[in-house]
Amino acid sequence: VLSARSDSALPDGEAEGFTVPGPRSLVWCLLAVLIAGILAPWVAQQTDLSMMWPEAWHIPIQHWITDFFKWFGNDAGIGPLKVRDITRAISAMMEVPLEVVEGLLFRGLPDWGISPLPWVVVVVGTGLLGHWLGGIRLGLFCALSGLYIAVFGLWADAMRTLAIVLVSVPVAALSGLALGIWSTRSKRAAKGLGVVFDVMQATPHMAYLVPVVVLFGFGQVPAMLATVIFAMPPMARCVILGIATVPADIIEAGRMSGSTRRQLLWKVEIPAAHQTLMLGLNQVVMQTLAMAVIASLVGASGLGQKLLFSLQQLYIGKATEQGIAIVLIAVVLDRLTQAWAYRAPHYEPEDKPWWQRHRHLLVFAGVLVVSVVLARFLPALLTLPKELTISVGKEIDSAVRWFSKNAYDYIEPTRDWITIWLLLPLRNFYLALPWPVVFLALGYAGWRLAGVQTMLLILAMVATIALAGMWEPAMMTLYLVTAAAILCVLIGVPIGIWASRSERVARGVMAACDTMQTFPSFIYLIPVIMLLKVGDLSNIVAILAYAAVPAIRFTYLGLRRVPLVTNEAARATGCTPRQRLFKVELPIAMPEIMLGINQTIMMALAMTAITALIGSRDLGQEIYKALPGADTGRGLMAGLGIAFIGIIADRLIGAWAMKRKRELGMLD
Repeated sequence: VLSARSDSALPDGEAEGFTVPGPRSLVWCLLAVLIAGILAPWVAQQTDLSMMWPEAWHIPIQHWITDFFKWFGNDAGIGPLKVRDITRAISAMMEVPLEVVEGLLFRGLPDWGISPLPWVVVVVGTGLLGHWLGGIRLGLFCALSGLYIAVFGLWADAMRTLAIVLVSVPVAALSGLALGIWSTRSKRAAKGLGVVFDVMQATPHMAYLVPVVVLFGFGQVPAMLATVIFAMPPMARCVILGIATVPADIIEAGRMSGSTRRQLLWKVEIPAAHQTLMLGLNQVVMQTLAMAVIASLVGASGLGQKLLFSLQQLYIGKATEQGIAIVLIAVVLDRLTQAWAYRAPHYEPEDKPWWQRHRHLLVFAGVLVVSVVLARFLPALLTLPKELTISVGKEIDSAVRWFSKNAYDYIEPTRDWITIWLLLPLRNFYLALPWPVVFLALGYAGWRLAGVQTMLLILAMVATIALAGMWEPAMMTLYLVTAAAILCVLIGVPIGIWASRSERVARGVMAACDTMQTFPSFIYLIPVIMLLKVGDLSNIVAILAYAAVPAIRFTYLGLRRVPLVTNEAARATGCTPRQRLFKVELPIAMPEIMLGINQTIMMALAMTAITALIGSRDLGQEIYKALPGADTGRGLMAGLGIAFIGIIADRLIGAWAMKRKRELGMLD
């Protein structure tokens, strides 16, 4: 079943004798690298070969970048017009809508004589919107989520965070839409923007904050600008994908009806790609919220700032309450945008009374009027006073202390055993790898899987990391990501296999995956600190919780997409279920599983920047250290180092997956 391969499956320009490395070949390659890494320290000791990149070969790229940004932000300009004048103008322009939204949500607009919306109006309005888009269950969930935020005394902070999201999303979505359309209309733009988007999406959240701080300072507006920049690429990519996948017959019908290029775009292609564009908007919303929370590191007030303070002070109870609020906001925004994306067009009969056609709007208007009037006599409708709010933070802290006292005697030995016997040897292995071995191994893999061009690209990226003096942090990053990725595979692949065998299990597992993907990365630090304190194992477990979802999801999808005729052929040859799984289904699904592992690696790399908050010596820690002093060069080079590692993994795994699919005859 699996061995048949036609000559037509070979890619253009590929020599007949070229064979695609299968899983067994890759295992032998990995074993060769492992043996080389084990023997390398002994060889280096005998030959005085330096295992680390020599300091004499470092180039002060970081200082050049930092000096450039300082000059650019303070002295650059044309004549009397300075760059700092432009940045101040942009800040002032962005500050206006942010102040208006914040005023409406919680602060009020005293200059205009406008009071903030009562919290009851926001809660009921969110519930009505959920009911209109997704029915009674979504409406109740949205309303109860808002009620939780109000009752637990988190309203003002939650509205500050929500204000950044509400202002940033339209700007990021429209910018991504424009760039996506431009990319579909110009091959040159598509090529250039594709590289830019690859780097932007592989660069961790915190790396965006460093240059923004230098140019715009600290506060809400710089946080919002960093959020817009970070959230824009997913929208652009969805626009490109949506327009590219519009059926050809729809486009031909538009041309035959006499549409101009502009009409074809706005009247045919954009409406036909509506669902993909709405999924892009969903991604923008989720990325915006994630970045708005992380932007607390540069002075953005809101739930993220409160959560960061609680984590730093180990106020686990308060951190839990604030983390739940962030999760609820994320899930509500995710469910609302998804419901909007998949909502079927609904047309009301023209003879139906207008008050029946717009009943949700009328109910909201009634609640708004009544609440605004009553709020003049009952200030508690604007914001619940502290005496009417509740908190279980002290109870949670007491429970955590009790758990630590009674369970830590069991957790500590396990943690120490894993750290001493598994993690430290892996870390020492990576730190002991001589740089020539790393260069040769990655260069060979790039040439073997994707050709000379990819090999040169990989070597250039590795050389950039080494020349910038980031070799040891990069090795520490690889160590953390490798350990987390191994755990993700060991846990995620079996769960994906289990889900592929049962529809009932699949529904539960996929629902859990959907929910986990809506959690901002900050949230995963709370249970880790509660259980494991601070250390490498804590970092790896936090990365595992954040990055395991793609391994599960892609394993499930890969196994479900194995052709039915292939399974039937295996059954006809007398294969047992276990033989069918390991000899037929997993080999065919392996390219898709590897793409899932690729996504796991990318998410793990992004999470390393967040786990730096609880201690590490990797590239994420370099970004974190660069923020207080606005050391742009250090932060950008560390962020690019993480991006380069992600791009290298993406290129190698993607090339292997494509070649494997061709070998199996799964591509034309």
